[in-house]
Amino acid sequence: MKFNRLNSIILAGFLCIAGVLVMQLLMLNQAYQFEKKDFEEKIHFALQDVVKRIYRDNKTQLSITNQVKKITDDYYIVDLNDVFEHEVLEYYLKTEFQKVKLDLDYEYAIYDCATDEMIYGSYISSDAGKPEKCENCFKKNEGLIYYFGIRFPDLQHKFITSLGQYWIYTGILFLVLIIYVYSVILLLKQKKYTELQTDFINNMTHEFKTPLSSILIASQYATSQEEIKNNPKLAKYMQIITNQSHKLNHHIERILNVAKGDAKWIELEKNTINLREILELVKENTLLKSTKNTKIDITVSDKINISADEFHFNNILFNLIDNAVKYCSENPEISIKSSETEKGIILSFSDNGSGISPQHINYVFDKFYRVPRENKKDIEGFGIGLFYVKKIIDLHQWKISIKNNSTKGITVSIFIPKKDVL
Repeated sequence: MKFNRLNSIILAGFLCIAGVLVMQLLMLNQAYQFEKKDFEEKIHFALQDVVKRIYRDNKTQLSITNQVKKITDDYYIVDLNDVFEHEVLEYYLKTEFQKVKLDLDYEYAIYDCATDEMIYGSYISSDAGKPEKCENCFKKNEGLIYYFGIRFPDLQHKFITSLGQYWIYTGILFLVLIIYVYSVILLLKQKKYTELQTDFINNMTHEFKTPLSSILIASQYATSQEEIKNNPKLAKYMQIITNQSHKLNHHIERILNVAKGDAKWIELEKNTINLREILELVKENTLLKSTKNTKIDITVSDKINISADEFHFNNILFNLIDNAVKYCSENPEISIKSSETEKGIILSFSDNGSGISPQHINYVFDKFYRVPRENKKDIEGFGIGLFYVKKIIDLHQWKISIKNNSTKGITVSIFIPKKDVL
């Protein structure tokens, strides 16, 4: 896998989340060990106090040490080395466990030397339901006579449930990790689709260039013929074909590159442009191309000059006017006006088209976005025209806005700051 910036960010994010998760698991283990030790100490101290009270009742002194022996995590043997009654033992167990606030189910059995067996005592539970006794869980211990065994069947469960908040935090972190991995998978899929899209655009560019080259060769050959040279009207049409073919070639190389998102190559070549003249040129080309009864009204002073990249600015104007014609069902009427402000001029393009629904108007400048329409299949387009317009406007450091008219159609406004108005 190529280690680019995206892969580095994905790996860093995964390592950070995994690191936090490992730390949380370590903290969970530490909390578990601490909770386990706390319970064991409470059990040990409570059973030790039970032994002391029995010795005190019998008015004898402790003759041995370490009476409480842990056999397993949930099973203890208590060597009393003195006689005791099971009623007294049960009372003391309840009392001492309550003192240390040890709310656990437990059961006990007492060794009977007469039968040489462990005699099951009782199951002490805070639950009113029937407890699950385990009379066979108590085994004899050789060498001991006066002793009892005590078992805590729910001790492991108590350890786990006492760490409730830690489990919640751990679960949240696991969920975050799962969401992150899922998001990365979606991101990588989207990246793959983008690469396929780029390949498609490259192939499409190649397919466009082949027939376009043939058109250019044929038009240049036709222009050199005497029949064309001697006919001014045909010569003019051939010149238009040649010029538009060159422009189309630039469109293929530049606009599709913008569609791929590779816009770093664009370097504006600003020149002084007469606004009225370039609008009239775009108007002429549009009317020549249009098959509709199109009306374009230009109300712009012929004294306004601006500093802009002529090629890209021409494309901007053509895209806006062409869209106005394209998305009008019949008899398009386009009004182009300019208005001066203290900070610059505003160039407005108004049409009588179908308009754009409010939920889509904020997305029309997004790459490959096309507004859903009933006749969408009948209208050609890749959804890159307005994206290209916005990209060039931003590179000029101008501003563009779009809004629906009060009656019908839309108005697109381009703000050109005073620094670019000559």
